[in-house]
Parts: sequence; C-alpha cells; structure tokens
Amino acid sequence: MSYSPPAPMAGANTVEEQRARWERKRSRTAKELLETEHRYLEQLDLVVTFFVTILKAKGTLKPAVMETIFGPLESIYSASQVLSLHLERGNLGLGLENFCQKLELYGHYAENFEQANKTLMEQLRKNKSFRRFKKLQETRPQFQGRKLEDLLPLPLQRLHQYKHFLRDLLENTSPASAEYQKLAKAVKSVSEVSQWVQDIACKRENSLQLHRVQKLLKGQKTRVLTPGRWYIREGWLLVVPSKGDELKRRMFFLFSDILISTKPCHPLHLLNSTKFACTAVYPLHQCVVDKVFGHTQSEGGLLSLSFPHKTLLLMSTDQQDINDWYQSLTTAVRQLKA
Repeated sequence: MSYSPPAPMAGANTVEEQRARWERKRSRTAKELLETEHRYLEQLDLVVTFFVTILKAKGTLKPAVMETIFGPLESIYSASQVLSLHLERGNLGLGLENFCQKLELYGHYAENFEQANKTLMEQLRKNKSFRRFKKLQETRPQFQGRKLEDLLPLPLQRLHQYKHFLRDLLENTSPASAEYQKLAKAVKSVSEVSQWVQDIACKRENSLQLHRVQKLLKGQKTRVLTPGRWYIREGWLLVVPSKGDELKRRMFFLFSDILISTKPCHPLHLLNSTKFACTAVYPLHQCVVDKVFGHTQSEGGLLSLSFPHKTLLLMSTDQQDINDWYQSLTTAVRQLKA
C-alpha cells in the first residue's frame, strides 16, 4: 500500500497567494517610483544646471532675487538624488526614512511659490540680460520646448505623487515586515506635508477671491479683506419685501462671518458700470436660517434669515440653487457658532 502525503491546507495556499500578490504589486510600485524619480531628477537638473548654477556664476541676478525665485530647489534636488540612490540599491525603507527628514523643504517651497512667480515675472520685465539668458537656455535641446515656468511647479506636483506611491507600497507590505513601520512613518510624514501645502493653496485661493470681491464693490466703505474671513459663494437671489412691493433682485456674497447684499451700479456710470453697490451687511453670528418652502421638488424655494432686528426673505426660482444656498448658510452659521 503506497503512502500519499497529505494535501496542503486550502488556507495555507490562500495566504501564500495573497503574499505573492502583495509582493508583485509592491515590486511594480517600487519600480514605478524609481522610474518616475529618475524623470523628476532629470527635469530638476535642467533648472539647477542651466539656471541656478550658471546664474550664480554670472551674477545676472542678485543673491536675494535668486533665493526668492528658486527657494530651496537645490536642496530638494540633492534630497531626491540620495533617495534615488537608495531606491536603486533596493533600500526602500531606509531611503524613505532619510528622505522624510527633508520633506519640510517642500512645505517651504510651497510657501514661497507665489512670491517666486511674482519675482520671476518682475525680473523678466525689468532685467533685459536675464530675459535674454532665459530665452537662450530654453532653446537648448534638453528642454524640449519646456520653459522655466513649466519646471518650477514640479516639486509640488511630485509631492502629490509621493503620497500615492507610498500609500500603495504600505498597502502591499506585510505588517510583519521590517519595512512596514518605516513605510507607515513615511506615509504619515508625506500626508502631513501634503496637507500643509494644500492649506497654503487654499489660503492663496481664498485671498484671491477676497481681493476680487473687494474690487467688485463700489468704494471702500465695505471691508471684505479681513483676517480670518473665508469666501464661500455668491449669486443672484430675489429679496421678498415685508410689504407688498415688488421683488428685488440682488447679488449676494457669502463669507464665513457675513452675508453682503448688493445691487448693480448704473450701466452708464463712467467708473462703476461693472461694479456693485453694497445695500446691507448681515453678520451671521446671530442668524437663524429656515427653509420656508422648497422642501419638495417644486419650482424654486424661499429661505428665511432671522436676525435680532430684521428678517430677510430670499427666493430663487431654481430648486437646486435654493438648496445650495440653504446648505451653505446653515453650515457657515453652525461653524461660526461652534
């Protein structure tokens, strides 16, 4: 009677297959991270070699101007060179651990980015020798038609890519692996710096919106530019009068702490034909928002905004519009009171 070895347990096969899948995905991600890091380095090298290094030697730009335009780009380039070497040698965990110590550079680069662009544009207007130099460098075959302006945002784009690569690597690494903790710390570090950069972008966008609305308002009596204020939305709504007068069409601007009601200036006015005159400013901290009608899929709806000494009735013939306004107003009031 011949002896047959026992068949392997189904569960063991499943675990091994899962580990093999993880390893395949992890290898693919690590390979893609290295390949894209090489491309990223090549592009950074164009800026460092053909702009930063030569400009320093020539003295075409003052050191302070150089620092403003390029910020910590050279340090970012050096950090990526070291990371690339670790990745080539298969030292993924160690490479990312060392790299994360340099991640603050990306946050500082983001903080400086708006000023860097302004200074670059200013130098291109004023500095003829720099303008000629930039044009000459960009005609080199290595640039393949790219301009300096196309290359300067690369670190911020790369940071976003790092976040996705590292998450994929972590998801496909066994928690029992020696590298798991290092990867987990790297994911946390990159996520924190990404959030820092995202907050900078949000603040910049908010600042642009506040300045835009301030310019839209006639005169300077209504101050939109206030620290801590956030732009939320704007749009046309109909004001329902308390007495039997006609509906008044008004442009409203909603911020985190106030609601501004405006009306268009006269179209023939020499200076203010495209602007709005402020009719009222409503503080939101004492506001109560109610939906009077518009709960069902009817044509439009009516909102009631109650203040200590006034009730404002706002109407729209668009159901979705009134729902969006209701949502925006209730959220703003709730956050302000919290």
